[in-house]
Amino acid sequence: MRHRVGGRKLGRRTEHRWLLYRNLVTSLLACEKIITTEAKAKEARGLAEKIITLGKDGSLASRRRVLAFLTDKKVVDKVFHEIAPEYADRAGGYTRLVKLGPRPGDNAPMVKIELVK
Repeated sequence: MRHRVGGRKLGRRTEHRWLLYRNLVTSLLACEKIITTEAKAKEARGLAEKIITLGKDGSLASRRRVLAFLTDKKVVDKVFHEIAPEYADRAGGYTRLVKLGPRPGDNAPMVKIELVK
């Protein structure tokens, strides 16, 4: 039984799915906006917001948790020095999803996920 087990499987094994999430969140924080499918964006949104919240904390433990998740140290520095201070007075809702319509090849719903300024 899978009672109260949330999240999308996206047709991948657990390890592959977590690597996908790590890459999506790293790219989102590096470029501040990315285009992907709606299901992937909805899963990455919560993880990105948790990373930004850890960046707002600014402690060494938070930095180590972010380093364990993100794949690029430059992006970690950007989170702690540029992104998190922008959201110091914001209680959440750091990302926005903008629907772009279906992808031509397979009709998958595409969205642009971006950081709110």
